Amino acid sequence: MADEVGTCPPVTLLIVDDHPVVRDGLRGMFAADPGFHVLGEASGGVEGVRLALRLDPDVVLMDLRMPAGSGVEAIAELSRLGARAKVLVLTTYDTDSDTIPAIEAGATGYLLKDAPRADLFAAVRAAAEGRTVLSPAVASRLFSAVRKPAVPAGETLSAREREVVELVAKGMSNREIARELFISEATVKTHLTHLYGKLGVKDRAAAVAVAYDRGILG
Repeated sequence: MADEVGTCPPVTLLIVDDHPVVRDGLRGMFAADPGFHVLGEASGGVEGVRLALRLDPDVVLMDLRMPAGSGVEAIAELSRLGARAKVLVLTTYDTDSDTIPAIEAGATGYLLKDAPRADLFAAVRAAAEGRTVLSPAVASRLFSAVRKPAVPAGETLSAREREVVELVAKGMSNREIARELFISEATVKTHLTHLYGKLGVKDRAAAVAVAYDRGILG
């Protein structure tokens, strides 16, 4: 297993933040770990989109409030253009007006800048694999903010759908869930589609938040 890990290519990154000191700090932090490679930096959302399309990083570390194009606008544009990069929001803001639009725009995860280095590294690796990452503070806000009262209360999850959302909450990818439950990835996607509909959500992060809110996850 150690040999396999050693041959894994580093996770490539693009840092988008309007503060040079923050960019320098992040670049230095990731440069010190051979598991990461910073491809470039941008000081705003517009430049971030342009560089993400040109450099094709695995993960974009995206701030939200920037004068040269907001992070939410950049995330939405990258989603619209079908960019391969996963976007991990890294910001100081955890208000509903920041978190919900970012998740809805297509962010894979949302962390606050006070996160420990180990958590940030783990979150970037998870984001590169397409897994949802939410800081506890952000998750607690999402639990109440993404409530959908219009969704029929009788729409309960099946036992298998509960298992799937529990594994999603643990940060597992579709492939890992399929392996854990001894089912195909296509079946996992089908279960996700069904539980999204029942919970009234459109993505993994919102599904986990609503599942916690309804007591499906404890």
